[in-house]
Amino acid sequence: MNNLKSWLGILLLTFLFSCDGDRVFEEFYSFESNSWSEADTATFDLKEVKAMSGKKLIAVRYNEEYPFSNCYIRVISSDTSGLELDNKLINVPLFDSKSGKPMGKGFGNTFTMYDTLPFEVSGNTSEVRFIQYMRQENLPGLEAVGLKILK
Repeated sequence: MNNLKSWLGILLLTFLFSCDGDRVFEEFYSFESNSWSEADTATFDLKEVKAMSGKKLIAVRYNEEYPFSNCYIRVISSDTSGLELDNKLINVPLFDSKSGKPMGKGFGNTFTMYDTLPFEVSGNTSEVRFIQYMRQENLPGLEAVGLKILK
């Protein structure tokens, strides 16, 4: 019986570690006191990332204290010399407009919503920055933002 439990444990661990092998880069920028300030810029360093041909996703981790149904975020990419390659304002929906239910995946009162970036992050992109554009000094209920690049 112990041998069966051991094999099931090994099988479960193998399954868990093999589930997300399609990501090249994933990083979250957490906010102190679960509030995104106008002064906070989430910066992601991509200098070491070699393969960026896959899908690029923005992630917003939030809780039910967030007072709006969406979040406007300015996404800026730049190269190693600091030259701005792209600058877009995107709208990330966080709560369903009809039902008011949180979108994305999560448990308890914390959820993570992934959305596709509206532009290509090329091989010469060395940095991506996220800035909140909600015209409010602090956005309560936002725990973190992240960038995920898939193979």
